[in-house]
Amino acid sequence: MRRLPPLPAFSLLLLGAFLLFRFAIQPPIPASLLTLYMAITVAALLLYFSSDEATWRGFLQPGIALLLRPDLRWLRVALGCLLPAGAAAAALGAALPAQSPPAELRAVHPAPPATVTFRGKPLTIQGLENPLRRDEAARARHLAAGTALYAANCMFCHGDALDGRGPFAAALNPAPASFRDPGTIAQLQESYLFWRIAKGGPGLPRESAPWNSAMPAWEPFLTEEEIWQVILYLYEGAGVAPRRWE
Repeated sequence: MRRLPPLPAFSLLLLGAFLLFRFAIQPPIPASLLTLYMAITVAALLLYFSSDEATWRGFLQPGIALLLRPDLRWLRVALGCLLPAGAAAAALGAALPAQSPPAELRAVHPAPPATVTFRGKPLTIQGLENPLRRDEAARARHLAAGTALYAANCMFCHGDALDGRGPFAAALNPAPASFRDPGTIAQLQESYLFWRIAKGGPGLPRESAPWNSAMPAWEPFLTEEEIWQVILYLYEGAGVAPRRWE
């Protein structure tokens, strides 16, 4: 890579980072996080290439030559026409309405499946209650564990006040849910939260669009008991009670 001129090296590193973030990470990360990671990568690469004066001059040299060399005049004219035309076409494509209506009705809180597979084990969601609530003697221990798990994994997006205003919230689209909103967890059974936390945005059905979630699937990282501990803390921290099965 050191033998390459700076600009081609920058382009190859940027392409490699995109392929890594887009295809090597499973489950796939949301588009908003991909954009954030690529912005950080560009900033880091620019910082690296500008740290040495000779390298930075080599990085800028192709652009300066394109702007100043007389023999590249026609290339400047071509780029001056193609770049605005490409931007206009992209903006027009994004602004045009879809030609066909959505295939399914949209739902903010889509109905969970009756059963899910958690780490290869079938789990019945329908009628399921938080099993940790039956163990009153260990409630304080489970609540402390849920608090610690939330602080380590969830606080960055959902905020330390559970209001959806974590440090990463501004970079996510859609924004993280506020658990203090009476329209969120207070209206849901705990089994719904288990399903959503375990499967994340990638596990949402199609009818949930456009309210897709940027949250990753936590099934690979948290055990079944840890997810129930986090749910226990969410209701305790938000000061609401879960909806019960009727």
